[in-house]
Amino acid sequence: QVQLVESGGGLVQAGGSLRLSCAASGSRFSINAMAWYRQAAGKQRELVASIASGGSTNYADSVKGRFTISRDNAKNTVYLQMNSLKPEDTAVYYCKLDSPWTYWGQGTQVTVSS
Repeated sequence: QVQLVESGGGLVQAGGSLRLSCAASGSRFSINAMAWYRQAAGKQRELVASIASGGSTNYADSVKGRFTISRDNAKNTVYLQMNSLKPEDTAVYYCKLDSPWTYWGQGTQVTVSS
């Protein structure tokens, strides 16, 4: 069974930084594409950033230049470094693993205060 566990969320002031982690188990992690999504209250879930098995990355326009996705295959972990946080970044952040099947983590809350 594939399991994804996110951590690193919390409360931070605008302009601050957080680093989210997602640890995967039960998968050949190194061959899987990974992504971070977020869902704000009352809104649809949206793609924030993705990283392919080879390391190529893509970002939503709203976070370009502020967020960085990376992976450590030896630790079966994907990270999201979030800098210059804004109140509109407030959301539950979810980790996703793509193989022939899709798996989601439980989510971690990020709250940015003004």
